[in-house]
Amino acid sequence: MRTDMAALSQPVQATYDAIVIGAGIQGSFTAYHLAQRHRNTLLLEQFILPHSRGSSHGQSRIIRSTYAQAVYARMMPDSFRLWQQLEAEASTSLYRQTGLVVLGPAGDPDLESCRRSLDGGEVLSATTLAQQFPGLRIHAGEVALWDGTGGVLFADRALRAVQDVFRRHGGTLRDGEKVLRIEPGTMVTVITSAGVYQAPRVIIAAGAWTGALVAPLGLCLPLQPLRIDVCYWRKKDPGSPDMGRASPCFITTGLSQTPHSVYGLPALEYPGLVKVCYHYGSPTDPEERDQAPPGAPRPSIALLSRFISSYLPGLETQPAVVETCLYTNTPDEDFILDRHPQYSNIIIGAGFSGHGFKLAPVVGKLLCEMSLDEEPSHSVAPFAITRFPNVLRAAL
Repeated sequence: MRTDMAALSQPVQATYDAIVIGAGIQGSFTAYHLAQRHRNTLLLEQFILPHSRGSSHGQSRIIRSTYAQAVYARMMPDSFRLWQQLEAEASTSLYRQTGLVVLGPAGDPDLESCRRSLDGGEVLSATTLAQQFPGLRIHAGEVALWDGTGGVLFADRALRAVQDVFRRHGGTLRDGEKVLRIEPGTMVTVITSAGVYQAPRVIIAAGAWTGALVAPLGLCLPLQPLRIDVCYWRKKDPGSPDMGRASPCFITTGLSQTPHSVYGLPALEYPGLVKVCYHYGSPTDPEERDQAPPGAPRPSIALLSRFISSYLPGLETQPAVVETCLYTNTPDEDFILDRHPQYSNIIIGAGFSGHGFKLAPVVGKLLCEMSLDEEPSHSVAPFAITRFPNVLRAAL
């Protein structure tokens, strides 16, 4: 494989034990774990930090024990432990426990799976829900499952913390440096807009840009970037208890009027504004995410307005603030955590499908372990590239 002509005049600037591409939450935790294992690690980020171009920015994410998929539920105790470890190392709070309510039809398979993940879990009746959380309503035939461990991760703060601890362990973080090409070999060469680096192992965790990075390596991953509307809604009565700071997070499952989940977090980021979002979006090119024409239809907002009228009647039905984020979805909405099928020292973490932030400490540990040829601490079989057909093609 030939080196870019533009980089031929650039000397090899450094050799590392490991190179991680992408300084979002997944790549940053991967680099953190490598540095903790005393590996000289380079973490590369194409944008100047901090930035809001990817999937790891913003002030809040939900964390929870309950999961419909057992593979993730089994990881969550380890994830909580590792988040607490980072809090201790960074001497800062990264998590607020609010509890979480899962809303759905009685007997819904995903809701029942969530209940099993909590060893039964507490089911709240409509009356109990209304008494405890008056801003949240369910309807006939629906139930609410309580996860007392649920809460809010302070996302921006968490990203800064893991990067700071990584550097404290001797890691090197270079931002504003776009990867132009990756050349496989016993020593992998990574050519960027500012230099050339080599390492015996490279981990790619580049979010919505992963597909473009691995295509020249003969890999066509089924990754679909989605443009997500992140919406904040004003309370009709600012003095009411409806979904205020003391209220829980919530997610929905199996509701017929919402093909994908709706989730909400209490008013923590903007005073008096509750975060309620649709867990899906519009296909997009990550380079053009913010170029939607003014007045373009946003079907997720219409759907959320109807949802709020029915389930959160204490909120205004038009958002006060709308921001943008990216998901990078796989067809089954499960992660990709695997080696390149032809180059075993190139590891790929991708396709976190809008639910990866809470699991980033475990994902980073798994990607680190795979890159060091260690036995993964959790099974990565469900995240294999080979579950998708026709992913290999001729290298460009």
